[in-house]
Amino acid sequence: MNQTEPKMSLFDRIGGTAGVNRFVGQFYTKVFADPTLRPYFEGVQLDKLQHMQSEFFSTALGGPSTYSGRTMQHAHQGLHIHPEQFQAFVGYLFETLQEHDLSEDERYAIIARINTSADDVFNTGIAPSE
Repeated sequence: MNQTEPKMSLFDRIGGTAGVNRFVGQFYTKVFADPTLRPYFEGVQLDKLQHMQSEFFSTALGGPSTYSGRTMQHAHQGLHIHPEQFQAFVGYLFETLQEHDLSEDERYAIIARINTSADDVFNTGIAPSE
């Protein structure tokens, strides 16, 4: 790429909307296969989860979508997620990112963006501000 070409967003690098949808599907296949994470998704409408996560990742990657779901704090309230589970979740995220044509710096940039929500996933004893 020469210096006059605009830099592609992470959203574009992962394949746009179709790429994000494919990525989310691959990622949740790993998450649901983990017996320590699967119970957190019991009773969850999977099509709604897929849609919300596609919006979330699209937004986090600089795409045109806007996340319209509940706040992270509200969505995770009462789940009692521990750092070990969050770490496993992020591990599957990184594994899935490695399956895509992204540089190591890009993968870590995506992880860093997702990690900004970690406090809201853990600090769920506080009433949501919605």
